[in-house]
Amino acid sequence: MKHQIYFDNAATTKVDEKVVKEMLPYFSENFGNASSQHDVGIKAKEALERSRRIIAKSIKANTGEIIFTSGGTEANNLALKGLFFSNYPQKNHIITTKIEHDSILNVCKWLESQGAKVTYLDVDKEGFVNLEDIRKAITEKTIVVSIIHGNNEIGTIQDIESIGKLCKEKKVLFHTDACQSFTKFLINVEKQNLDLVTLNAHKIYGPKGVGALYIKDEIKITPLAHGGGHEKKLRSGTENIPGIVGFAKAVEIANEKDVKKMAILRNKLIEGLLKIEDVKLNGPVEDKRLCNNVNVSFNNIEGEAIGGYLENEKIYTSTGSACMSNTLQTSHVLKALGLGPLQSNSSLRISISKYTTEEDVDYFLEKITKVVKKLRSISPLMR
Repeated sequence: MKHQIYFDNAATTKVDEKVVKEMLPYFSENFGNASSQHDVGIKAKEALERSRRIIAKSIKANTGEIIFTSGGTEANNLALKGLFFSNYPQKNHIITTKIEHDSILNVCKWLESQGAKVTYLDVDKEGFVNLEDIRKAITEKTIVVSIIHGNNEIGTIQDIESIGKLCKEKKVLFHTDACQSFTKFLINVEKQNLDLVTLNAHKIYGPKGVGALYIKDEIKITPLAHGGGHEKKLRSGTENIPGIVGFAKAVEIANEKDVKKMAILRNKLIEGLLKIEDVKLNGPVEDKRLCNNVNVSFNNIEGEAIGGYLENEKIYTSTGSACMSNTLQTSHVLKALGLGPLQSNSSLRISISKYTTEEDVDYFLEKITKVVKKLRSISPLMR
């Protein structure tokens, strides 16, 4: 029987064995609370700060600029809500795009009910935001520009260095959600003029339930949770030491070799899929795209049906963002690219990992070609 092929790594990744090994002692041996003053607590505190240094160094930040959270969603909430409530009512304007993760878009919608004014920028057919559109949208009331670095559905990599330069010139803050791009693309907070960056562990072979928000020194943020004053009084609650240690280890072992390997296999996947008749690639190509992301539309066939047939072959994919795949809503990202409901609902996201092999890709292409042929033969839309 064929082993399972997991092609939903944009949703979550397998935890690396080295990460698991690093975490284990902090469940049973070094299990202390990092706020405790005795030896057991001090060991936990040392692990916490060592992890903070590793993650800060990876994006060229100062150690104290990393605030640990429960994941990317909390970090995005802390960034936008924290900035809004620190600046309101003097400033109340936020700029973002129509292809952001739901943890940005839904925060923006909620903030509008609290008095925020939000500009949702269009993107082009590949998912790129226009720099001049950002420039024109900035006003004296603008607090922050929040634009995702690597899109979770279509893999588009925005030019955050140019956006950061513009924001610095206009004296507005720049936040980017880098959960998908972290360790795959360069992030240098100084060079790219980044003021806030959202990171998480479980997209990079680390554990679920842990993330971080980089906040540049001197930026004022109103905390969402009040309590014992953990994480510089910005995120109260006992720190998840095993998770944080695992997060740091995942960052530490990330390497360019794995990124290059994934990019080669991604290109092979795209080439093979486009050989199937009437298949469209959504998003850009080559180095403008996440190394592990492929998103295609199979006209006249539902993506859910393709995914179901593939699952019978123990091949696991996604019809879009995992955060929305349990609903029947059309992807807001694909809609923003100009795709109609028929094309959007025929889409499939294939996201590979460092564990993906060439054999996996060949097997997938063989199976999906047969699945598409079968489904088109019975599709009423093809008659």
